[in-house]
Amino acid sequence: MKFVIHGKNIEVTEAIREYVHQKLEKAVNHFQNITSEVDVHLSVARNPRVSSKQTAEVTIYANGTVIRAQEGSENLYASIDMVADKIARKLRKYKEKRLDQKTSSHVKTSEVVAEEPVELDLIGDRTPELPEEVVRTKYFAMPPMGIAEALERLQLVDHDFYMFRNSETGDINVIYQRNHGGYGVLQPRNANSNSNNSNGKVAQEVGEVNKLTRK
Repeated sequence: MKFVIHGKNIEVTEAIREYVHQKLEKAVNHFQNITSEVDVHLSVARNPRVSSKQTAEVTIYANGTVIRAQEGSENLYASIDMVADKIARKLRKYKEKRLDQKTSSHVKTSEVVAEEPVELDLIGDRTPELPEEVVRTKYFAMPPMGIAEALERLQLVDHDFYMFRNSETGDINVIYQRNHGGYGVLQPRNANSNSNNSNGKVAQEVGEVNKLTRK
């Protein structure tokens, strides 16, 4: 299992490195068969108005699935303790879900989805430019999935939204946590005649997902 530790506005000393290894190795000890890489990012906020100044963020790559957790406090070691506990709970939930799926469907849950070909010429003769506000760009695989699976991925990455390719429509959708509870899905408005039917089906699926999460 590969460990990668980064630091921002902080020197990652040997003592900190050993503490991270100790805590996270214990947290992922029972999940080493599904864990290929553990990426740890430690940071200290320079803004005095930020209450959680010292943050520990852990990203785990497990069978092609990204599992992420983040915790912050006034003490870096306390943040590491909390994020280790949180990532262990998420790994346990993920493994239990995979076992349930394997038992119910009798198929392997680690099937590799074939990547679709990427159009090389996306911008034509235009010059690619990013606005000054954009400071980081990420690229990631986007296999088709349903809304229920997208919700599972959202809960694993510890974000308030998750972008995915809808397996029913082929469109790029975003599932997100609503401020007043529950989840919503953002999808493009298509000009074709089937858009109303697909929109209605998505709304129905979102309603079913929200019912399940409230139980």
